[in-house]
Amino acid sequence: MLSGKTVLDLSWILGGPFGGQLLAQLGAEVIKIEPIGGDFARTVPPVSDDEDSAFFLSVNRGKKSIALDLKHPDGREAFYDLVRRADAVIYGFAPDVPGRLKIDYASLAAINPRISVAQLIGLDDKGKYAKAPAFDLVVQAMSGLMSINGEENGRPTRVGYQVADLAGGLYLALGALAAMLKAETTGQGEHVQVSLLDCQIAMLTWQAQGYLSFGTVPRAMGSRHAMIAPSEAYPAGDGRYIAISPTGESFWRKFCEAIGRPDLPDDQRFGTATERMKNVDALAEEITETLRTKTAREWEAILMEARVPAAVVNRVDEALATPVVRERGMVEEVVRPADGKATALIGSPFKFRDAPILAYPPALAADTATVLMQRCGYSHERIEALASVGAIQLAAE
Repeated sequence: MLSGKTVLDLSWILGGPFGGQLLAQLGAEVIKIEPIGGDFARTVPPVSDDEDSAFFLSVNRGKKSIALDLKHPDGREAFYDLVRRADAVIYGFAPDVPGRLKIDYASLAAINPRISVAQLIGLDDKGKYAKAPAFDLVVQAMSGLMSINGEENGRPTRVGYQVADLAGGLYLALGALAAMLKAETTGQGEHVQVSLLDCQIAMLTWQAQGYLSFGTVPRAMGSRHAMIAPSEAYPAGDGRYIAISPTGESFWRKFCEAIGRPDLPDDQRFGTATERMKNVDALAEEITETLRTKTAREWEAILMEARVPAAVVNRVDEALATPVVRERGMVEEVVRPADGKATALIGSPFKFRDAPILAYPPALAADTATVLMQRCGYSHERIEALASVGAIQLAAE
């Protein structure tokens, strides 16, 4: 789908590289441009004996790696030569860095008018927030997300994975796609800026709109839905939890039949959606009492057979071993080039006819020489000269 498009990925750590990997999964050639010494994510533990970081492996499949010093005039010139032959650049520097490095949109568009730049920032590009560190936890806190996550009346709770960083990467990839489409149709690229905080505010959707429209402040409710009952995770007889959400009258009645409680819909406390919400605590007690008679897996099988929306609350290892996850290729065996060892990596969520099979994440600077020779026409002598002054880094022997 993006075959023939080249993206220069200057991002690091998690959000930006995740966006770059999405573009690779859609077929783009993604060249990861790392600083001399490499992306810090390469050192985030746990790190294997082979010096592979699970953190780095998760968001850098299918990319090529070159290492440049953008502060060195020769390193920056090499980057400019790549820009001349690229379609998009993505990066996640602090807002003032691109201008200081002369890699801002205006500088790059002067070199290649068709270039698109997708920029990921933390909070804002001006005022007091421009230089504020915007770590994932901080963004979750600022956006209000932590106030609606976790148990009712409990401590503020972060989402278990870096949702602010990863959502930023999703929006970054979408922005880059739109900018490249504009260049395709008009011949002129675009600068798209994405803020981690903006993304989290946008993802509040109906909860934020509910406040704006009606003044209702959302709050943490554990797994319980704010507007639908029953819809939460209930303990079963083995202590495991099963999430059940029989939304609508049809599913509600099917659920009650499946668990052997056909009396519940006739109980005046639970006869309508409004009454179920009004009496949600009493409803939860009735359901929990019944669900304690079997294990969570037994109930899951019963409810799946009845086509009632339900699933055991899996651990991550259980989720990755789930047959449908494996059948859909969300865990893939990929060969590690260094030793030919097969390694399990996360698969692509995009399913289309010519979807690329992404290679193992690249070793640091593995492609510096090849990319500069093939894309920019550099000679071996020029590459060696650039390496000797520290403008570029070559692959380790």
